[in-house]
Amino acid sequence: MKKKKIVLAYSGGLDTSVIVNWLKNRFNADIVTFSADVGQGEELSGLAEKAKATGAVAHYTVNLVDEYVSDYIYPMIRANAIYEGQYYLGTSIARPLIAKAHVQIAKKENADAVAHGATGKGNDQCRFEISYGALAPDLEIISPWRMDDFRKQFPGRKEMIAYCKKHNINVEASAKKPYSMDRNILHISYEAGILEDPWFDPTVESNKDMFKLTKDPQDAPDEPEYIELEFKKGDCVAINGKKMKPSAVLKKLNELGGKHGIGRVDLVENRFVGMKSRGVYETPGGTILMNAHRQMETLTMDRDLMHLRDSLIPKYAELVYYGFWFAPEREALQAFIDKSQETVTGVVRLKLYKGNIICVGRKSPLSLYDENIASMEGVKSEYNQNDATGFIKLQTLRLRQRAKKQGVSKEMLKCKSKLVRE
Repeated sequence: MKKKKIVLAYSGGLDTSVIVNWLKNRFNADIVTFSADVGQGEELSGLAEKAKATGAVAHYTVNLVDEYVSDYIYPMIRANAIYEGQYYLGTSIARPLIAKAHVQIAKKENADAVAHGATGKGNDQCRFEISYGALAPDLEIISPWRMDDFRKQFPGRKEMIAYCKKHNINVEASAKKPYSMDRNILHISYEAGILEDPWFDPTVESNKDMFKLTKDPQDAPDEPEYIELEFKKGDCVAINGKKMKPSAVLKKLNELGGKHGIGRVDLVENRFVGMKSRGVYETPGGTILMNAHRQMETLTMDRDLMHLRDSLIPKYAELVYYGFWFAPEREALQAFIDKSQETVTGVVRLKLYKGNIICVGRKSPLSLYDENIASMEGVKSEYNQNDATGFIKLQTLRLRQRAKKQGVSKEMLKCKSKLVRE
C-alpha cells in the first residue's frame, strides 16, 4: 500500500514545527515541507535542516520575491487597494502566490494532500484553501487547527512547547515572543498575545524592539529627504532617475520609509470569518508607493474614470483580503484597472519627514492639467467663464423645479445660527 504523502506549508515557527511531527504520526505519512521566500529575510535561515530534523523527508524553499512584487503587489498598487481604509493588505496579497507554489510542489511530488498551519480563527485558512480550490480542486486539504484531535492535544502554546521538548524539536526563539508576526517584502504584521488588548499601546518604550522595519517617527531624522518616483502605466520603474525592477524599487522604498518612520498602522479590522481583530502593521515602502501612485493619477487620469475606479476599490480590496485572487471577478476588475492605468506615466516628487509623506511636485508628458485653463490671472484659454452660467443653470434645473412644484420645507430654510444685522 502506497504511503500517504503530504506537502506542508512550513515557517519553522512553533505551530508548523509541531505539525510536521504530528502529521507524520497521525497519518503515517511522508511529510514534505515547503517555505516560500516572499522577502522575509533571515527567517528562512536553516529551515531545511530544521524541517528534516523534525521529521520531514524533503524540503523546498522557493524564491518568489520577484514574482510576488511584479505580479501581485504591483497590480494591487494599480488598484490603490486598501482594506477598510487602513490596511495595505501585506499578508493577504502574498497568500495566493504561496498557495500556487504549494500546489505546484504537491503536483511535482505526486502528493496526496497539502497542509497548512493557519489557525481556524483567522483569514489565512480561507485565503490558502480558496486558492487551492481554484487551482487544484481535487487536491486533499488538511488543516490541523480545524481537527478536534489536534486541538484537544494542543489547546494552547504551553502544550505545544511541551510536545516540542518531548520530541527534541528546537523552538526556543519562537516560543518566547509575546505576539505573532508575519513578514514579507511588503510588510510585517503583528497580532495576538499582548496585542489582543485593543487599549494596549505598542509604541511604549518597553515594546520598542517589536518594530523591525521602521524607526519611531520621534527618532527619525530631523531633516526631510526628497525623492522622485517615476511611473509608467501605473508601475513605479525608477527612483531618483535610476531604473529598477519592481522588487528593487520596493526594497529601496522600504529602506527610505523605515528610516523616516513611515508606514506604521494600528487598526482593528473585520476578519472574513466574522470576528474583529487588532493588528499592528509596518508597510514603509508600500505606503510611499501607494501615495505616489495616487499623486500620479491626479495629474493623468480622467475624472470620471478615476471616480468609477475609486468606487471599485473597496470591492477589489475585499477580494484580496478574503482570498479571491484567482476568482473571475477579481480578474475582470484587474482588466478594467489595468486599462485605467495606460496614461498613469510621469514623475512624482515626495518629501519624507518623521512619518509623513508630502507630495511637493508631479509632472507627466500625458498630464491633463492645463495651466492656462486653471489660471486665475486672466490668461486666454479654451475655457470661457461665461459658459459656466448655462452649465450651472442646467445642473440646478431639477432642484428649481422641485422647489417650485413641491415647495421648500421650513426645516430646510431654518438657519440655526443667529443672524445679526450690522
